[in-house]
Amino acid sequence: MFPEQSLAWGQSNNVIRKLAAYAAARKAQIGAENVFDFTIGSPSVPAPRTVTDALVDIITNTSPVRLHDYTPAAGLPSLRKRIAEDLNSRFAAGISPEMVFVTCGAAAGLVGCCHGLLNKGDEAIVFAPFFSEYTVFVEGAGAKLVVCAPQDNMQPDMDVFENSISEKTRLVIINSPNNPSGVILTADSLSTIAYILRRAEKKYGHPIYLVSDEPYRELLFDGSSPLCISHFYENSIICYSFSKSLSLPGERIGYLAISEKMAEKELVFASISGALRGCGYVNAPSLMQMVVERCMGQTSDISVYKKNRDLLYDALTEAGFDCIKPDGAFYLFMKSPEPDAVKFSERAKKYELILVPSDDFGIEGYVRLAYCVAESTIRNSIPAFRKLAEEYGI
Repeated sequence: MFPEQSLAWGQSNNVIRKLAAYAAARKAQIGAENVFDFTIGSPSVPAPRTVTDALVDIITNTSPVRLHDYTPAAGLPSLRKRIAEDLNSRFAAGISPEMVFVTCGAAAGLVGCCHGLLNKGDEAIVFAPFFSEYTVFVEGAGAKLVVCAPQDNMQPDMDVFENSISEKTRLVIINSPNNPSGVILTADSLSTIAYILRRAEKKYGHPIYLVSDEPYRELLFDGSSPLCISHFYENSIICYSFSKSLSLPGERIGYLAISEKMAEKELVFASISGALRGCGYVNAPSLMQMVVERCMGQTSDISVYKKNRDLLYDALTEAGFDCIKPDGAFYLFMKSPEPDAVKFSERAKKYELILVPSDDFGIEGYVRLAYCVAESTIRNSIPAFRKLAEEYGI
């Protein structure tokens, strides 16, 4: 007999991957230029030249044994120091190298937080819309996912949030810029979340940890600046990935950083470390640790994403669709012209538009468009979107 939950996850493909597979099949049938695939959030701009230079230099000038050796479980000491220096110099985050753990992407950091901080029967709160894999991370730790519905502008509804907290609440996950909406949490939202959590901690007599999932932290538009969660809340943890900022999604390299202001931070670090050990995340790829240490603070050409955003948003709104204008990341959230976003997504296929319905993101009635695609894909898709709008009488 197989574990029921694991079998269910294995047999039910992520809707994004399922639609991406459909798009790939259509491209093979009719040509990639005739399919408008907005499914996968994989960077469409190359990694900066410094990444290539670092790789070449490291491979050429590092001894073969050192090049492929294990690192300490928490990562190279020099990299952990460099990460803390970067966070402190840019954000005055108050992070020590001892509270940094280098991970196999942000996902491993989130899994470590869930398995290290949640006991069976505990609850973790997320704000819709949210990255669908949070469900797997939380439920995999034996806890319950509690979803808070948003306001119309996709900022958290604080009344809903406060009413969702219970004695079982141990963890809250935020994601800004947000996948799937591209919305950035405002300073007012973060301050209110922190205020509500402090009151809840006092009421229930135990800490509630705030985990900030930040793979899109550098992908900001229109003069927006990143906000550091440790300035708002003491019991906070940053989970970061270099996948989007350096265009390295397949290399699985990131980190988590625990606030120096956190009570019992050493025990929290130890518990997360033990959870990662139990999940088999012994150490992140050693070669990529060396690379990102040299490329800290650099990014790919993210101006491409802003140009794509403006082009796509303007085209969709001119066609009559109702969209949330993204402030960051490379996703656009468009309101479905019919209540059932799955049906709308299926109808869009008639025009070779491959869009992800919002149901798995914890909210109904929207579709997500990943605009980290070639500009030509967006331009060539515009007539198809206009035909789709005409079909709905928009």
